[in-house]
Amino acid sequence: MSDFDFEVLRRYPDVEAPNLFAYDPSDRLILAEAAEALAAAAPGQVTVIGDSYGALTIGAAHAHGLTGIRVHQDALSGELALGFNAREENLGDAYENHALDESLLSGATVVLLQLPRSLEELDDIANAIARFADPSVVVYSAGRIKHMTLGMNEVLARYFGRVDVTRAQQKSRGLIAREPRETEAPARRKQFHSDLGLWVVATGSVFAGTKVDIGTRALLAVLDQVDPNATTAIDLGAGTGILAATLAKTRPGLRVIATDQSASAVASATATMEANDLQSQVTVVRDDGLSSQPDESADVIVVNPPFHIGGAVHAGAAINLLSDVYRVLKPGGQLWAVYNTHLAYRAEMGRMVGPTTPISRNDKFTVTLAEKPLTET
Repeated sequence: MSDFDFEVLRRYPDVEAPNLFAYDPSDRLILAEAAEALAAAAPGQVTVIGDSYGALTIGAAHAHGLTGIRVHQDALSGELALGFNAREENLGDAYENHALDESLLSGATVVLLQLPRSLEELDDIANAIARFADPSVVVYSAGRIKHMTLGMNEVLARYFGRVDVTRAQQKSRGLIAREPRETEAPARRKQFHSDLGLWVVATGSVFAGTKVDIGTRALLAVLDQVDPNATTAIDLGAGTGILAATLAKTRPGLRVIATDQSASAVASATATMEANDLQSQVTVVRDDGLSSQPDESADVIVVNPPFHIGGAVHAGAAINLLSDVYRVLKPGGQLWAVYNTHLAYRAEMGRMVGPTTPISRNDKFTVTLAEKPLTET
C-alpha cells in the first residue's frame, strides 16, 4: 500500500480542478486499519462502499493482489471514475459493481466504507451490512473529522455489538464495527404533501429526504408557465422526482423522464412514481447528466442544479450537469432552472443554451427560462 501513488488517481469524467481531489486521507486511514484483514481475505470476501473515485478499491487491490472485490458507489460518476482509474492501473478485472443489496454483501468478511455525511444513508448501509454480510464481518470506516458526528457512532451501534474509534490521523478518524446484530429491512421513508397532492419517497442519501426543498418549491411555483404544447420533458438531477411527478400529474399527456446519477435518487424517484401511480407516464433512469438521451428529443428540461462538490462551493457541478442540455433540447425547447441567487448561472445558461430570462427572484433563489434558438446562429 505504501508504494501506491494516490496522486495518479483522477476524478474523470467528474469535474476536475486544482482544488478537487480523487482521494483524501480517510481513504489511507481505512486501508491502513484494514491491512491485516485484507491480506487474509479470500477472493470475494471484500466489499467496498462509498468509494468516491476508486482509491479504496484500487488501493486494496494494488496492495494485496485482491480479486473479486464487490463495490457499491451511489454516484454514477464515481463508478465511471473507478473504471477509468482501474484500467489505467491494469486492475479493471479486480472488482465488479453492485447495488446496495445482498449481491454486494453476501459472504463478505471485510467491508471498507467511506462514511457518508447523511445519518440516514449510513443507517441504510449499516442495516444492509448487518442483514447480508457474514457474521464475522468487520467494517472499517472513516471520514474527515469536520464532517463526522457522534450520531455516526450511534447509528453503527444500532446494528453492531462493538464499535471502536481509531486515533485521528491527518484530520480523519476511523470507526471499526463488528458483531452484526439481527435486524430487519428498513421501513420506506414516505411523506404526503397535501399542498402538492403528492407522496414523496426517499432512501437515505437523497437530497432533502421526503421534504420539498425551497429551491424546488421556487421552481414548482412557475411550472404552470412551461410550454403548453410540450410532449416530452426531462427532470434533470431528479432526486426524489418531485418535479417530474408534478409535471406528469398536472399534464397527463406529457411524457416525462426523471434522470439522476445517484442510485439512491433513482430508487427514490422510482418509488415516488409508484406511490403516486405515475410509473406509466414517468420513466426513471440513472445517467451521467443527459449522456444517454438522444439529440433534440426533449421539449422541456427542468433542473434544480447542485452548487456543491463535496464540501466545496463550485460552479462546475452545475455546468457539468448542464453540458448536454443544448444537444438534447429540440429547437425552441425550454430549460427551466432554479439556482442560488448569488451564483452567476444566468450568463452560463445563456452561453450554453440560448436567450435566458429571469422569471422570479428573491434573496435566496432565482428561476430562469433559457430557450434554445429555433435555428442555428
